[in-house]
Amino acid sequence: DKSGVLIVKILEIFEECTLQVAICQQLEQSPSMLLPEDAVINEGEPILKVLFARETAAHLKSRPQDVIHIYPPWQKLLLKNTDVPVIMNTYFSQKVLLGEHSEKREKTYGLTKMLIRKNIISLAQTFSLDDLDDELHQKSSDNQVACDPQAHNNCDSQQHPLAPSDVNDSLLEMVENQGAMGWREAQVRVVIQRVYCLPAREGYRSHVQGNKPLCATPSPLSNGGMFCRLCLLVQDAYGMFSEVQLQSLPSADHLEQYCRRWEGKFCCLAGMKILQRTTRGRALGLFSLIDSLWPPVVPVKVPGQSQDSEMMTTDLPPPSFCYILTVQSGEIHVEVDEEEQISNLYQPPAVCGLKEILQIDGCHERCSFWAQVLYLRLQTKHSVPINQREVWLFVTDSTLQNVAQTTPKVVAVSVAASCVLRPEITGALSAASRLIFFKDALWGNGEIICVERTVLLLQKPLLCSTAGADLSELTGPVRLDELDSTTQANSICAVRGTVVGVNESTAFSWPTCDRCGNGKLEQCPQDRGLLYCNQCSDVVISPILKMQLEVFLSCPSRPQSTVKVKVWHEVSFGVLSRVRPGNYEVQSVLGKEVGLLNCYVHSVTSHPNCVVLEEIALL
Repeated sequence: DKSGVLIVKILEIFEECTLQVAICQQLEQSPSMLLPEDAVINEGEPILKVLFARETAAHLKSRPQDVIHIYPPWQKLLLKNTDVPVIMNTYFSQKVLLGEHSEKREKTYGLTKMLIRKNIISLAQTFSLDDLDDELHQKSSDNQVACDPQAHNNCDSQQHPLAPSDVNDSLLEMVENQGAMGWREAQVRVVIQRVYCLPAREGYRSHVQGNKPLCATPSPLSNGGMFCRLCLLVQDAYGMFSEVQLQSLPSADHLEQYCRRWEGKFCCLAGMKILQRTTRGRALGLFSLIDSLWPPVVPVKVPGQSQDSEMMTTDLPPPSFCYILTVQSGEIHVEVDEEEQISNLYQPPAVCGLKEILQIDGCHERCSFWAQVLYLRLQTKHSVPINQREVWLFVTDSTLQNVAQTTPKVVAVSVAASCVLRPEITGALSAASRLIFFKDALWGNGEIICVERTVLLLQKPLLCSTAGADLSELTGPVRLDELDSTTQANSICAVRGTVVGVNESTAFSWPTCDRCGNGKLEQCPQDRGLLYCNQCSDVVISPILKMQLEVFLSCPSRPQSTVKVKVWHEVSFGVLSRVRPGNYEVQSVLGKEVGLLNCYVHSVTSHPNCVVLEEIALL
């Protein structure tokens, strides 16, 4: 009833660039005494295009045939080459309900959600570039049909919001058009470059199917109690990357299967929601993986240019940002075309020998290699929970074993707690030495680290680039570096020397069961002179005596150093093999020649000049 109020009746609604666009007919006055269906509009009445912001549209919940009052200060924009004015600044708008029939219809429609057609406007269309692909996109947009909620199940394939005609090939364009709330009615076609698992703790547990952890009990190697989610690193036709975090796996055992089936294949993403827009400075680990896949191996499209082959290029700066996407609950999220051939855009892991990796000058470089695991050791900081401690794997390959003394024979690989280790891997390493494929490990500051997005596999991938690297398997016995002046802490080496002293205060022995190896034997209740094993529930007639002894060696390779070695009877063949069980006479050990002992280096100090070792058994 106030002057300046614009009264319109909605004929059609669609969404474009996050705005809701309503095609309306202007009414001279509010049909207060008529139903909206009975408000006959003359063809001579002006047609308007009314723009509603996302918040206003959500408040109005408008549908075709609704009557809307738009209050000042609305504005009219007249465009060249068109007769339809555009109404803007419509923040003060109100839907008018006319009569009981309208109120009843509003309550009924309020229970269902209307599907709004979305027009995807590409940059090529904006800049009027003449390109066949753009014409196809335009046609697909024109052919979109908004399904009525009641007739949604009857829509044919051409009308379905996930029909192939709606597939886009630009992640950035999809994000800009669909907004941060995500997209449901469109798909984007991308190439899966990598498949991996990320750890998910605490807050993510509510999303875990069945709420089951990977392991029932924490284990030093199993990421016990840690949930994980399957993730994809995808790349679109323009070279842009995005990380897609899918729902969690009940177990990480199937990761190797997903890697073989999905990597390099095209997939269509739908029902995505933006978790985060991250940058290089905030996600060094993610961008180190992206950098290893840059530049593209084939020319990619350039936004805003014609997509003829001569306009495509690989000479582009590396990405500076990346969208982290996740699935929206209840949607069909990822459709992988496993029957299709491998995409030309896919970059398989470039496999190097360990010798080549040790010569890389850069920092935070991703690397992939095939190596034999000789020994593993869990971090021993008691202040750190057991499932958060890092694991050290000591590995070697033919490129290290078949070279001169200039390079180490064995390399330590740190497996951070954030690297999800599959039970299949941990079980294999617990049993014996194994060849392991390390995919996308991180090299920097002289160390190889398995971090988030690093995958350990028992088999080589079907596709990998070797670039002439020597990947032959080891045939002869493995050699360790001998202790010398270059030996560093947290390494393994071979030691030879002469026993010059014994730390008698730390020497001890204990009996173990000869059947199961149980080291916690008790006195037999019936005969106090015999030992009893609770695990076997039987008397132990011939217990095996295990011993520990700390000896000091004189080593020709480190003549100025004090070398202290903790030796064990169950692994030692150089010292305790000459000691009778229960006999710790110093004279039986002093002056004996030792070597070669396989040892782990606990510490190397210069003041005092001392090396502390522990005898180990290789896998």
